[in-house]
Amino acid sequence: MSSSAPTLQRQTPDRFWTAPLPLTAAALCAGLLALIVTGVLSGVNDPGELSDPGALTRWGLPIARFVHHLAMATAIAAVILAAVAVPPQAGPRRRKKLQDDQSPAAEHPLFTRTLQIAGLAGVVWTVAAVAVLVLSFSSLSGLELSASDSFAAGFFGYVQSIATGQAWAAVVLIAAVFTTLVTAVRAPGGLFFIAVLGLTSILPMALVGHSASGDDHYAAVNSLGLHLLGVVIWVGGLVVLALLGPALSPDAADPQRPGAGGDSEAQRRGPKQAPGMTETLLRRYSALAGLALLTVAASGVINASLRIEMLGQLTSTSYGLMISAKLLATLALAAIGWMHRSWIIPRLSSGARPAGLLFQLILVEVAIMAAVIGVSAILGRTAPPVPQDLPPDATPARLLTGYDLPPEPSGTLWLTLWRPDWLWVAIVVFLAAWYVLAMLRMRRRGDSWSLLRAASWLFGLLVLLWVTSGGPAVYGMVLFSGHMIQHMTLTMVAPIFMVMGSPVTLALRALDVRTDGTRGPREWILWLVHSRFSKIVTNPIVAAVNFAGSLLIFYYTPIFGLVLEFHVGHELMIFHFLATGYIFALVLIGQDPLPARPAHPMRLIILLATMVFHAFLAVAMTSSDQLIQAAWFGNMGYDWGFTALEDQRSGGELMWALGEIPAILMSFVAGVIWSREDKRETKRLDREADRTGDAELNDYNDMFAEMAERDGPR
Repeated sequence: MSSSAPTLQRQTPDRFWTAPLPLTAAALCAGLLALIVTGVLSGVNDPGELSDPGALTRWGLPIARFVHHLAMATAIAAVILAAVAVPPQAGPRRRKKLQDDQSPAAEHPLFTRTLQIAGLAGVVWTVAAVAVLVLSFSSLSGLELSASDSFAAGFFGYVQSIATGQAWAAVVLIAAVFTTLVTAVRAPGGLFFIAVLGLTSILPMALVGHSASGDDHYAAVNSLGLHLLGVVIWVGGLVVLALLGPALSPDAADPQRPGAGGDSEAQRRGPKQAPGMTETLLRRYSALAGLALLTVAASGVINASLRIEMLGQLTSTSYGLMISAKLLATLALAAIGWMHRSWIIPRLSSGARPAGLLFQLILVEVAIMAAVIGVSAILGRTAPPVPQDLPPDATPARLLTGYDLPPEPSGTLWLTLWRPDWLWVAIVVFLAAWYVLAMLRMRRRGDSWSLLRAASWLFGLLVLLWVTSGGPAVYGMVLFSGHMIQHMTLTMVAPIFMVMGSPVTLALRALDVRTDGTRGPREWILWLVHSRFSKIVTNPIVAAVNFAGSLLIFYYTPIFGLVLEFHVGHELMIFHFLATGYIFALVLIGQDPLPARPAHPMRLIILLATMVFHAFLAVAMTSSDQLIQAAWFGNMGYDWGFTALEDQRSGGELMWALGEIPAILMSFVAGVIWSREDKRETKRLDREADRTGDAELNDYNDMFAEMAERDGPR
């Protein structure tokens, strides 16, 4: 490095980080060691008494799962970082150099390296997923790996008709498509959708994971899904940072930076990042890792509570000991993360850059995380202390819904009976915390934000929490009327209050503007608001048809049955009706920015049309003699003084009430907004007239006078 740049002189040797791949691989080997030790001590991988698929399957399956989880997390996290944290284009000096060299690429070197990591990890992910698919069949069937026709026939049957085989086949397909797209896509928007595609692989894994067969299926699957999401962002992001070692070293300067020297040895070795990029990227990852840590810890505690009845089982059973080890490791990782955020990262921009300690701690974190994943691979093959099978005397409601029949519904039980849907609990908590922190940030810098808007947003989230985890969620699985309350509250009540909170406007005012070419939350919000997709779904006609037509299609097609039967269908239903109601309310009474907003008379016409449609559908449902989804609602086995058909008619009445009353409220709000905008427009015209002396009106009258003079002789 040139002596003319004293601020770039090394204060810690960088030889420690000249070979990131071997050092990272050595840290990851801690996971394999933990896997082997845990497997031997727990005896999980000992030969079976009735059938034994062989040592290759017994040890190969947990090892394949270990490699799969690490590779999946690394690949997805690399794409996420490339989409939101790493600038895709090189700086102006770098672009000029590439043009002088007639190079076709103008990508930022850190961006290129990140996507290379994603591509290589994607290949490993795909191969490991195939290995898990084959070895899981060998383990479940008790057949040793072979190329025989019987093994092949059984394997194809496993993929076609068994849930576990179907799930892992879906993971293989997602991994293959993900890896293919990563090699071809470079635009941040495309990378965002690739990251979403990769994250969908969490769904089949959660549905067939070791928690999926639990007594509380919804809580087990949702908590496991949140757990995997946190692990992907946290663990995968850290592995990516470890592999980006040379490019991230705070001692490595960008050769385009003034004073770095034009012919230095550092430039001949290749372009490296300026010190500011290291601190910026680590801070962005630290924010994601903090959220991921909270998600992993909370979801882990929830999931463990479903498998362990007493605290003593944490030390008296193999399952409990592994849970305890994971908890201690998580606390250690949290402590190291706190050191990163509060002590090391703030010092990167100072004269004493603790680069050596920074990357040593990153390696320690990678080793601990790998060990935790290794223990988890054995944990998934260990029987928990609490039995997970259905009791032999299970009721019809238990067989259909997975839960015992709740008490007979009453006014108080609708408010006091709760069964948390942890996915939506996490969403509500995150949105509430973000809104409050954003509002406080605006107030600290002297900007105002309406407390009424904040109260409206928080009340809407409270309604959303109640309808997804309270009485409507419990009774919505056994009563048509309960389902209708859940549906109409999601569509017509919660969205109104959430829209009046103007969260997009708050985000655009409170979030930082990025100037380094990356897309942060604010940039992604603006991209979505101005996207073609937004223009289509917020078109008033499309929003109204989607809002009203969803009711007809949902209740009078097999979609309703799929939602009742399948967990994924239930969660998608909640998201769909919340989204359609939110967009409908946003178009009619929202204040957040939109590509286009209909005129006020059109808004009232749309509201009137939807009210008529709701009334028509409610009357048809109330007067019908045919039970909707009779195989489900007609076989619950309750004796509460009314039949399933009478309950359906009550649901039709609730549909009318919960549809018309909020629509009238929206009409009132729309009228108030119309009146206020007319007053503002009138004041603007009056000020313009005072400023110009009614010049526009005088010109208008003069035009008519001239027309009258021309037409007079005729």
